[in-house]
Amino acid sequence: MLKKLYDKSKIWFAVMWIVSYCVLMSVGDSLSVMLGVEKSVTFAVGLALSFVLLLFLKKNGMFEYYGLCCPKVSAKTMLYYIPVLVMLTTNCWYGLTFNFGVLETVLYILAMLCVGFLEEVIFRGLLFEAMRKENVKSAIIISSVTFGIGHIINLVNGSGAEILPNLLQVIYATAAGFMFVMMYYKTKSLIICIAAHGIFNALSVFANEANTTQNMRILTAIALTVLTGGYATYIALTLRKNAK
Repeated sequence: MLKKLYDKSKIWFAVMWIVSYCVLMSVGDSLSVMLGVEKSVTFAVGLALSFVLLLFLKKNGMFEYYGLCCPKVSAKTMLYYIPVLVMLTTNCWYGLTFNFGVLETVLYILAMLCVGFLEEVIFRGLLFEAMRKENVKSAIIISSVTFGIGHIINLVNGSGAEILPNLLQVIYATAAGFMFVMMYYKTKSLIICIAAHGIFNALSVFANEANTTQNMRILTAIALTVLTGGYATYIALTLRKNAK
């Protein structure tokens, strides 16, 4: 069934995965809250979706086509991914704390690792690859923007997100989406993107939100946007230079 839909329309196949992911993970968040165990159902859903997607790609020999392989360019060419490493520290800028018990912390981390894998393969892999043959620039923009806007779902999925932090998240997630898609486009690999995305999300479980003010959150969002957007622009310029 999945292969038939994929062969019929790669774009609709990607859209199907985006909708399924957003709906099922949101339901998982809501059920986790109802059960009183943070990310318990979310992790189970994320693991199941990851398994299905991995199985589909493996069965059809699509690992390398969708970037589940080593980068095709050197780390030096990518500035040793230093901007990405800096991005990973942002959840630690205002101190670290245990926001949940041990079980919930572990479930949260595992769920976020699944999120990193799923979102990268779906947005940077399935969606981008489905559109790039028609127009690479449009594919880059749509992959970045839909990824950013998709985070608005946190306002209604029972995760308890507040309006301002969520809107800020949409802004810097769009810039991060731009960075990740440019990394994938240049390296032909999603491995670094998946690892960075998953670790960034996982470290948020230790973020000391109690120590952050509204202005600090705004400044952090601006810093993330400038950092990731700047790195993406740098990659784009190197690609343009190489093309010339």
